[in-house]
Amino acid sequence: MAARVNSPRARYREQTRSEIKEAAVRQLAAGGIEGVALMRIAKEIGMSGPALYRYFASRDDLLAELVLDAYQGAAEAVRAVDTEEGGRMALHALTGAYRAWAVAQPHLYLLIQGTPVAGFTAPAETVAKARSVLGPFLAVYAQGRPLVSVDPLLAQMRGWLDEQPEVAVWVEEWTGVPAAEPAAAVALTGAVMTWPQMHGAVSLEITGQFTGMGHDPATLLDVQTSLLADTFQLP
Repeated sequence: MAARVNSPRARYREQTRSEIKEAAVRQLAAGGIEGVALMRIAKEIGMSGPALYRYFASRDDLLAELVLDAYQGAAEAVRAVDTEEGGRMALHALTGAYRAWAVAQPHLYLLIQGTPVAGFTAPAETVAKARSVLGPFLAVYAQGRPLVSVDPLLAQMRGWLDEQPEVAVWVEEWTGVPAAEPAAAVALTGAVMTWPQMHGAVSLEITGQFTGMGHDPATLLDVQTSLLADTFQLP
């Protein structure tokens, strides 16, 4: 099997797929999702249209790969953060790293968090990829002692852990805490609360909605992160 995977034909195929995706990302950056066109990609890389379809069956097939790659890039950005000491400093570093990734590659951010593409269904693996982005946040929030105001959501997260074994496995993988322990629900609650807060700030910045509002978007995200840290009484 290894010989077949590493054969010249297999390597050529993977190289060609990479070239196609790189061209698609360039089109995405230049004109958004609507600017991604298979025939233009084929022309750019010197390939015929029918030949390109041997690598990606459709535009949606190509977009699906770009979505997975974008989530992978975001996950790598947050996983690169040193969170060993934990606490609020780690939380600030994680939200900052995610924002930095999004600001540096707004076209990829909008691909996964912008307006859904009509008729496009994201691949099933997208859920796991998105969870890999939030994984490091789970580990930070597992140390938390949330305020009583969080109790309603905390109770729902306990139910989610009980009802969805794959969620329990995901939380334990990142925290080392079994689902039955209180810290597991705390970790999940913190991550779930962070996701919309972080995306609210980042999405508005990426789409230029903060222009003229008299503040630095990074500062807003920093303040929001501090409020989350306070809510979970992170050290």
